[in-house]
Amino acid sequence: MIIRIKQNVFQFNFQTFGSTVYLIKLANQNIIIDTSSKENKQELLADLKELNIAPEDIVILILTHSHWDHVGNNDLFKNAKIITNKNLDKLPKELKPIQTPGHTQDSVCIIYKDILFSGDTIFHEGGRGRTDLPEGNEKQIFESIEKLKKVKYKTLCPGHIN
Repeated sequence: MIIRIKQNVFQFNFQTFGSTVYLIKLANQNIIIDTSSKENKQELLADLKELNIAPEDIVILILTHSHWDHVGNNDLFKNAKIITNKNLDKLPKELKPIQTPGHTQDSVCIIYKDILFSGDTIFHEGGRGRTDLPEGNEKQIFESIEKLKKVKYKTLCPGHIN
């Protein structure tokens, strides 16, 4: 299911467990944030098709962290430059990264205008990412949450909505 967040920002939600995927259309750049789990491949392709976008039209793929439910369909986007916590300097200037370790060591959030794409760092209604998985760190996630409390945004777009 596709939800329009703003005129050029879309949220893709799926029937099967996986992360929420976001599409940002910037001028001549189609950007995907996270790719969900492999189980959502056909739904992801159908959502893109509904918006008249082919996988090869995606030029940038941003990964909020490296868990399987966020990176399962990376291989669909053969023309995309993959941006992770390790190469944030390659982000378009309209997107601002915030490093937020805790859920994983490579967790990163992205600010675009007044939207916060929070991956699995924070969720709606005060929820936060797990820290009991490998690379999780309880102290770090609380420090990252404190950092995010200082960020001004109107719309929260987390890695999972349910």
